[in-house]
Amino acid sequence: MFKSKITFSMFCMFFLVLALLSACSNSSENTSNNNDSKTNDATEQTDSEEPFEISIMTNLHTPETPDKKIQELIEEKTGYKLDIQWVPDDNYDERLNTAFATGSFPDSVRIGFAQMNQFKDAIRNDQFWEIGPYLDQFENLNNLNDEIMANTTIDGKIYGVYQGRPLSRQGIIYRKDWADHLGLEAPTTTDEFMEMVRAFTEDDPNDSGKDDTIGLADRSDLIYGGFKTIASWFGTPHEWGVKDGELLPEFMFDEYMQTLDFYREMHSNRYINQDFPVTSKTDQVAMVANGTAGVYVGSMQDVNTIYNDAVALNPDVEFDVHNHVEGPHGEFGVWAIPGFSEVMMFPKSSVQTEEDLLKILGFYDKLASPDVMNTLYWGIEGEHYEVQDGKAVYIADQAIIDREIRPYLTMEIGEPETTGRYELYTDYEVRQKADELVLENNDYLISDPTVTLDSDTFIQDGDRLKQLIDDATIQYILGQIDKDGFEKAVENWKSQGGNAIIQEFNASYQAQS
Repeated sequence: MFKSKITFSMFCMFFLVLALLSACSNSSENTSNNNDSKTNDATEQTDSEEPFEISIMTNLHTPETPDKKIQELIEEKTGYKLDIQWVPDDNYDERLNTAFATGSFPDSVRIGFAQMNQFKDAIRNDQFWEIGPYLDQFENLNNLNDEIMANTTIDGKIYGVYQGRPLSRQGIIYRKDWADHLGLEAPTTTDEFMEMVRAFTEDDPNDSGKDDTIGLADRSDLIYGGFKTIASWFGTPHEWGVKDGELLPEFMFDEYMQTLDFYREMHSNRYINQDFPVTSKTDQVAMVANGTAGVYVGSMQDVNTIYNDAVALNPDVEFDVHNHVEGPHGEFGVWAIPGFSEVMMFPKSSVQTEEDLLKILGFYDKLASPDVMNTLYWGIEGEHYEVQDGKAVYIADQAIIDREIRPYLTMEIGEPETTGRYELYTDYEVRQKADELVLENNDYLISDPTVTLDSDTFIQDGDRLKQLIDDATIQYILGQIDKDGFEKAVENWKSQGGNAIIQEFNASYQAQS
């Protein structure tokens, strides 16, 4: 009986142990299964998260907002959602100022060089993110041009990613068939340039037997038209230069006055369109394309447009491009931009955490990759463009390009050298030469030394004061004032705030030296 009870007790204990082991095993298995389930749930949640949304404000250069096809492709390729606020270009500065005044900035805002000067105080007051310390975390953003990035800095700090532009496209486009007919070569000095525009005006270059041509077609823009480039040939500083150890504006240099005399001679001899102060770029291009004028001074890459318009009217037309023109001092120079047009900046009023900033920079890093940048800049291969010899050429109709591609160009960052996007393919040899000369210009640049300097008076009154000098420049060229009249305008500039600008720029210059 006792044995039987012991046996029964041992039997029960055996089954109890088995039950406990089974329970432990099931518990362990359930825990494992639960952990796996949590891991799977976390993965699924990550995969199913909504894309991070970025609001972007940028200029709209076309009459209508673009088709969203390209935006959706960019979103797909980057994994981000974009809220693009398209602002008509004519209203952009006003919208920018309104956003600043009301604190209604988007996450990313496109700010031009002039606006950066206006916002310097806000930048210094920590209203925008300094992004320089984060760039080394992003392979593509870290590959942007260091020299150009330096030109965007405030107090040596980087606050945005730039939209790159060639440092100088400036040079001459001229009618080679006219030059050949008159026995002229590309001008290598300012005297030879004057001779070309004279001959194109007076020596019947088109062999029509009529007085129906002029030498130079120019426009109202004293910067991107011909005036500043020709001033460079004479050795005029770009905006500001150093004389006797002091920074002074370009119009206080003898070389500026030499340029004025040169232009005045062209105008008085009717070598240039007499109404150039009110001529648009469209009309300027038309004069060269339709055979009225033989020389265009500006972006050499405009030869593509001019040739396409001209050959439709005259299949035998020939153009050439040239850049190296020496002034009386025997040297060649050409004015240069800082290497960017705008920068994308990130206001702290909308981007409130470092985590969000890093996500936004992650978008721009992906945007700066060759695949995404080609989508933004060129569109869809096989539909909008095709690749020839490692370059892109549009194959879609211009209306489609204008509607679906062109508006997005304002969102480009970097340049082909840093992002790897395709450059333009052309079988027009003169355009190919223009591209080569644009690169050659890099060896002869005249830069503005005030790009990173400070002047509160310049920010407040610079545009108004510049208009005084622009008006006097035009009046002198047209013969409406003499040298004394121009110098009087300079004195007005100085007394109305110019002297303060000189003092402030020099103080900033000395502080950085």
